[in-house]
Amino acid sequence: MSRLLRCLILGCWVALQPLLAPAAAPEILLANVYREGIDVGAYLVSEKLDGVRAIWDGEHLRFRSGLPVAAPEWFIAALPKVPLDGELWAGRGTFERLSGIVRKAVPVDEEWRQVRYMIFELPGAPGDFATRARQIEAVVQSAQLPWLQAIEQRPAVDRRQVAKMLADVLKAGGEGLMLHRADASYETGRSDTLLKVKPWLDAEGVVVAHLPGKGRHAGRLGAVRLRLPDGRHLSIGTGFTDAQRDAPPPLGSVVTYRYRELTASGLPRFASFLRIRTD
Repeated sequence: MSRLLRCLILGCWVALQPLLAPAAAPEILLANVYREGIDVGAYLVSEKLDGVRAIWDGEHLRFRSGLPVAAPEWFIAALPKVPLDGELWAGRGTFERLSGIVRKAVPVDEEWRQVRYMIFELPGAPGDFATRARQIEAVVQSAQLPWLQAIEQRPAVDRRQVAKMLADVLKAGGEGLMLHRADASYETGRSDTLLKVKPWLDAEGVVVAHLPGKGRHAGRLGAVRLRLPDGRHLSIGTGFTDAQRDAPPPLGSVVTYRYRELTASGLPRFASFLRIRTD
C-alpha cells in the first residue's frame, strides 16, 4: 500500500503533511489593540469571533499559515470564485470543538454542517471598507449558502456606543469587538486600520523552556518561558489544565496567552496561558 493511500485511509495527518506543499502564508490584515485617543467614529464595528482564520483565494481554502483546510468537497466547491477572508466559526464558546473539526485530515460531514464561514473582508477588492462591506453582503446573498455568512458591520458612532456594544457582546457570551476603518483601502500587515477591543488582550510567544513546578505541581510543569516578538522573555504559570501540565506545549511551539495590561516596562501583566496555536 502506498504511503499516500495509507494516509487517506487512516487519516494520518502526520504522515500526510510532508506530501502537501503548503503555499506561502497569505498576506493578510492583522489587528492592533484599541487604545485611548483613537476616534472610533471613523470605524465600522463588528463582533470579534473566536474562530479559526481562513482565507479563500477563489480555488483553495487555507489557514493563515498557508496550510490547506481539509474541508468537505461540498463546502469548498460551492464557494464563490472570488477571494474571501473570514473565520470558520461554530458559535460562541466553541473554539476548542471547532478547532478539532477543521483540523482533521479527513473531514466529517456531520461535524462540518455545524461550521459557518463568516466573511469580513474581500482581499484585493477596490474601494474603501464601507464599500467592501456592502460587496460582502452582495456576494453572500448571491451565493445562497447556509454556511457562508457576512459578519455584520455597524457604525461605531462614539466611545459610549462602542462600550455598550462591547457590554452586550460579553453578556451574550462573546469575546469582544473589531473596529475597521470605514474609509480604508484594502491593505495587509498589522495596522490601526483594524483594532480589537476586548476586556482581556491576547498575544503570542514561542516556548523556549519548561520550568519545573513546586508544591501541588511538583514533578510536572510549573510554567513556560516564552520568547516574545521583541526578543524579551516572559514566564507564564497560570491557565494550564492538569493534562497540559503533564504534557506541556512543546519547545518551539507558538502559544497564545492573554493579559490585562502592560507594565511600565512594556511586559504583559497578569499573563495566563490560553492555547497552542496550531495553524
